[in-house]
Amino acid sequence: MNTPSTTSTTSATSATSKQDAQPARSAPHDPSRAHSTGGAGGGSGLAGRLDRSQPYALGVFRIVVGLLFACHGAASLFGVLGGAMGGGTVPVGTWPGWYAAVIQLGAGGLVLLGLGTRSAAFLASGSMAYAYFKVHQPESLFPLQNGGETAALFAWAFVLLVFTGPGALALDGLFRGRVGAGATESRTGEEREEQATPVTA
Repeated sequence: MNTPSTTSTTSATSATSKQDAQPARSAPHDPSRAHSTGGAGGGSGLAGRLDRSQPYALGVFRIVVGLLFACHGAASLFGVLGGAMGGGTVPVGTWPGWYAAVIQLGAGGLVLLGLGTRSAAFLASGSMAYAYFKVHQPESLFPLQNGGETAALFAWAFVLLVFTGPGALALDGLFRGRVGAGATESRTGEEREEQATPVTA
């Protein structure tokens, strides 16, 4: 004779067996989800390569900007590359043209080499801002109308370098590496001397 508890247990077992016998239903395939996942992986790979290339891209940007800026100074001071204002040189000591040319050549050369980049870029940006507001801005409001596009572009390019630093391919990084290596060797030598010194009781 079956008791009520035995009957209920048998019913539950048979119901579980029927559920196990039914094939498992897989979740419906979502093409948009798969596509978005694959796209994210590919995008992150490209973004990663671009991120790793940022220091070199910044270094090339710095070199080009510094070279162009230094060429303006050389043209004004030495009459090369067409000279200043279509020919000739700026008279020595003339304000502000001669001093601006000295800043262009000196600061542009330092930025080109990546030596003291932030300080040189700050000086160059200030000189271009002065040139824009003193020479071009009184003529008209917009750079396209007052001929100050070059001064404005140089000013903002150097502001960018003030905040970002020189990037790769710069002498700043080379000198920092040598100083760091020298300090490490000095500490290593001191540690060796301490280890070689006998300890007396």
